[in-house]
Amino acid sequence: MPELPEVETVRRTLQQLVSGKTISSITVSLPRIIKEPDNPELFIELLKGQTIRKMGRRGKFLKFYFDDFVLLSHLRMEGRYGVYGKEEQVEKHTHVIFHFTDETELRYRDVRTFGTMHLYKQGDEEKAPSLAKLGLEPLDPQFTPDELQRRMKGRTSKIKALLLNQEIVAGLGNIYVDECLYQAKIHPEKTPSQLKEKDWTLLHHSIVDVLSRSITLGGSSVKSYVNGQGEEGKFQHTLKVYQKKGEPCAECGTPIVRTVVSGRGTHYCPQCQLEN
Repeated sequence: MPELPEVETVRRTLQQLVSGKTISSITVSLPRIIKEPDNPELFIELLKGQTIRKMGRRGKFLKFYFDDFVLLSHLRMEGRYGVYGKEEQVEKHTHVIFHFTDETELRYRDVRTFGTMHLYKQGDEEKAPSLAKLGLEPLDPQFTPDELQRRMKGRTSKIKALLLNQEIVAGLGNIYVDECLYQAKIHPEKTPSQLKEKDWTLLHHSIVDVLSRSITLGGSSVKSYVNGQGEEGKFQHTLKVYQKKGEPCAECGTPIVRTVVSGRGTHYCPQCQLEN
């Protein structure tokens, strides 16, 4: 699933490719992707003649800002956007096509069909159930070591599970939680009560640093992710632990271990990330 760096990369790409374009019509071939409104014909009618003014992001959600509406799009497992000329062949598994007045098209393709689209009047989108409960944006100034610690204080779940909880920190997924915990030298099965003050500072720094570096490199193309121009990310070439089972740790040479934490495959260095 695309995580914060991948979604932010798509946002930046689409900001350049579709800002200022006006919708002439929309083709929806898989209606269940349109969740709000629950009538795809109304979705189409509301967006006809609307111009994309800018792109935004909240957690793992893309935000298309139109004249009067905001479209929230979640890519889920394999959703992707691309801009094409209207004469270019439409790929299989393309489920929504936004036709623009300049005769280009924004196409949404999703092999797994888990992606979703919700349309709201401007100003109402932050009250939407999908956004209302989202936690801290890890690249915002309000995300501090103290705030991270405060939000986890008193919780007994393992730190790996808590970092994956979108109501605490928005946008983190399995790849980046493994990488952040490794950089902070924190064992994924520790609980918040086991972390010292310096650990919270290191964890905060690692989250900001890992995400920022990934965005600079266009995200991680571990599976099928590409940006809005069909380009793969490059951060996967710098991964230290994720999917590195049995390979030597870059710091100490100890083989990377894979285990399961709270139902999720987890990679860590047993020497650098001590359990006790």
